[in-house]
Amino acid sequence: MKVNDKKRLTEREKLELRERKRHRRQDRLLDRVKHEFEAMERDKVASAAEVEVATVAEKEHVSTISIAVPGSIMDNAQSPELRAYLAGQIARAACIFQVDEVIVFDDCGPSNQVTDRLGTIQTNEGSTSARRCCIQLARILQYLECPQYLRKFFFPMHNDLKFCGLLNPLDSQHHLRQQSEFVFREGIVTTKPIKGDKPGAFVNVGLLNDVLVNKTLEPNLRVTVKLPTGVDLKSKKIRGKVVPPSQPRQETGIYWGYTVRIANSLSQVFTKSPYRDGYDITIGTSDRGKNVHELEAKSLSYRHALVVFGGVLGLDPALENDQKLTADTVEDLFDEYLNTVPTQGSRTIRTEEAILISLAALGDKLKPAVAPKPFTSFEAIPQSQDTGIKQYAFNEKRSKVDLNELQKNRKLVRIARPLPSNPTSPQPLPVDKYGDMSRFD
Repeated sequence: MKVNDKKRLTEREKLELRERKRHRRQDRLLDRVKHEFEAMERDKVASAAEVEVATVAEKEHVSTISIAVPGSIMDNAQSPELRAYLAGQIARAACIFQVDEVIVFDDCGPSNQVTDRLGTIQTNEGSTSARRCCIQLARILQYLECPQYLRKFFFPMHNDLKFCGLLNPLDSQHHLRQQSEFVFREGIVTTKPIKGDKPGAFVNVGLLNDVLVNKTLEPNLRVTVKLPTGVDLKSKKIRGKVVPPSQPRQETGIYWGYTVRIANSLSQVFTKSPYRDGYDITIGTSDRGKNVHELEAKSLSYRHALVVFGGVLGLDPALENDQKLTADTVEDLFDEYLNTVPTQGSRTIRTEEAILISLAALGDKLKPAVAPKPFTSFEAIPQSQDTGIKQYAFNEKRSKVDLNELQKNRKLVRIARPLPSNPTSPQPLPVDKYGDMSRFD
């Protein structure tokens, strides 16, 4: 009788096990149907959401600042690593002061351009040829400005970018993360086909799925896309609109990066301006210029300002090597010729230093005709704590390694920071296994 009871009990357990498995399968199926239904609802809302793009008159466009830097400063660097780091410093300065355009101009004569090796680079004006130093500087500037998720598409392996991994990232406001819920994004047009005969294209904007825009565009083209407000970023059917790169700053006030242009001479800096009426105020920098502190605050009103920096020998070689310029002195080329460091202690100021100093000194002197809106949507873009940098906390809770226990047991023993029993008697401090980190306190 006991054996039969045991068998009946085992069969009952088997029935219960089968029943539990059946319930789990049903729950999984219900969860799957629920998730699919929620995804369909999200896709339906995302595909039906409309994108509103505000039209802005030309006179209401935000005022811009451009800087012109000679490419010859790259030849003054002593190693390839320093050449890359120099370009990184210029990109950082442009990003910090929200520069809209960086112009790399050649301050050498045509004879040097013939003898030196030329290279080509793609800019907003198409393929451009210039000397290698100008090309490398422009390429690194473009690389650092591009959002990280797009760099593999626009920048293949190249010798000019060999040491870009050593450079400090710009961490610009338009370098969004996948989870950033901002309405504007930079993207690349993909080759994914469109169903039907309606115009459109799929754009990779750094999300889980591509965004469908309402225009037929060429593949591998960088575009700025506006997404619907409040759209679910995990949806598979997000519809957006292609907008000008100036639209994000126009609507929200966010800094949306800079463009890079190459000029083969100093005259092309002025004549090939991307703006219809050119630059309405031009500023040259030199130690022989007027003291910048003598200018009144907000005295330099502008719509499109241009600040030109010289190379190792200043701007004089650029004027002498340019046959199209007829000015007698460099000062005659600019509306303002300023000395931004009137009390310099060094005989020379490097160009990357002059950019930081000059843009800081001109900050309260410039008055934009149309200032950008104050940016307030900081919760939608990455912040400084989102950069992935983890700093050590040097406080009472920091753990240490006891070397005496280490010698006895041949293993690490983590102990707390000791408190001296007698404050007058010196106590030996435990050795930190991370080394001397006091400089981070």
